[in-house]
Amino acid sequence: MTSTAPTQLDTGWPPPPFRAPTPAVTGTDGVRRCHGLTYATSPGYRPRLLDVHVPPAAGPVPAVVWIHGGGWLEGDRRYPPPTVPVELLHGAVLGAGLALVSVDYRHSLEAPFPAQLHDVKAAIRYVRHHAADLGIDPERIGVWGESAGGHLAALAGLVRAGTHGSGLEGAEGVREEDSGVRAVVDWYGVSDIEAILDQPLPPLPVEPSYPDPVITLLGGPESERRERARVASPVTYAADGGAPPFLLIHGRADQVVPYSQSEVLARVLTDAGSDVTLRPVEGADHIFLGSAEVPSIVAHSVEFLRGHLTA
Repeated sequence: MTSTAPTQLDTGWPPPPFRAPTPAVTGTDGVRRCHGLTYATSPGYRPRLLDVHVPPAAGPVPAVVWIHGGGWLEGDRRYPPPTVPVELLHGAVLGAGLALVSVDYRHSLEAPFPAQLHDVKAAIRYVRHHAADLGIDPERIGVWGESAGGHLAALAGLVRAGTHGSGLEGAEGVREEDSGVRAVVDWYGVSDIEAILDQPLPPLPVEPSYPDPVITLLGGPESERRERARVASPVTYAADGGAPPFLLIHGRADQVVPYSQSEVLARVLTDAGSDVTLRPVEGADHIFLGSAEVPSIVAHSVEFLRGHLTA
């Protein structure tokens, strides 16, 4: 009797990063899309996935890696914050001739820091390794994140394997590529976690049993908390110099991540001679709630990335 067991071709096993990405699907708008590519796996954890959207182009295009927020506890690569329509975000990036790569990462109850940074760096290495298959220029990759994703985007731009050792680089997924980026957009991300530890947790629209996002991210015993906070803080690395250009955008009325968090990162980057722009958003709370500037903020962010990635 002929066997009906699925073949390797039928199952598509093993998944990326151990093989090239599956062919993209081209929509009526000419955008090529790959959904749910596995960029890293670890025993006992869900596979980490990313989506790729590539605009019509004659050759490889620059890419923006989008990192979602959610207090390191929640969030999904497919959804921007509720104040930013997905059509606005995707349309602005693709309309500027840039590819959009949206990534998932391990939440902090799955694994504490630096697992989240390891995942982001693994995603960048994956995109660079498979750039030819994806239609992306491997030398022109930027990162853009909001809230927890802004924190991770800043770290991705600041932490370099050759300078800061391998402990923050991670060994997930593709290992032989570089995880460096050419530009960073950080929307209202935490930059100095030690300072956050000294502040009471702001009121959050969640159950009283909701975990403290910062304490959960750091993990470990209380005696190690401050050292863990230092290691997880972008300001720790910003003074080293050599950072890519940064755009920081933050609401002055942010009650979740104080505006001062972006101020201090901008100051340290400036003192180190790095190229940094800080844009305050008057009257805006977290995720730019209460502001009518969201379309302008998105346009500013995309133009910043386009300028630095296509120069």
